Amino acid sequence: MLARRMLGTACRAALGSVQPALGGLKSIWGSSQHFYSTLSKDVTYWELKHLLNSKDIMLIDVRDTWEILEHGKIPGSINIPLDEVGEALQMNPRDFKEKYHEVKPSKSDSLVFSCLAGVRSKKAMDTAISLGFNSAQHYAGGWKEWITYEISEKKQEN
Repeated sequence: MLARRMLGTACRAALGSVQPALGGLKSIWGSSQHFYSTLSKDVTYWELKHLLNSKDIMLIDVRDTWEILEHGKIPGSINIPLDEVGEALQMNPRDFKEKYHEVKPSKSDSLVFSCLAGVRSKKAMDTAISLGFNSAQHYAGGWKEWITYEISEKKQEN
């Protein structure tokens, strides 16, 4: 009996960790009225590379400015530190352009957030989704993964 109860708890916990990835499905453990309206998606290195080449996204690096100056950034990304993301996405377009030197994204635009290793970008994505940017995603590998792939690709070219 105890083993069965523990297994049920483990199953609910495991399902709870994947429920956000089940976009559009009714929540099993929560209220019958609760639906997931967005599909939270991690972007892989190769997907990000394709999206950047097609210019179909705005890539927002949420690391602190000093980190980008010291370590570099993914080409084509703009820097909006994590603690500014919520405010930035609510700015009027003129102020956004003045501060970040880019056109403010609309709620229907595709956004991808990145950071060093995926923790801050996930928080930024959650903030964006809570503000109605339903096409927000994040690059979980972050700068660490990006630079590793880029160095590997350069070695293969030589």
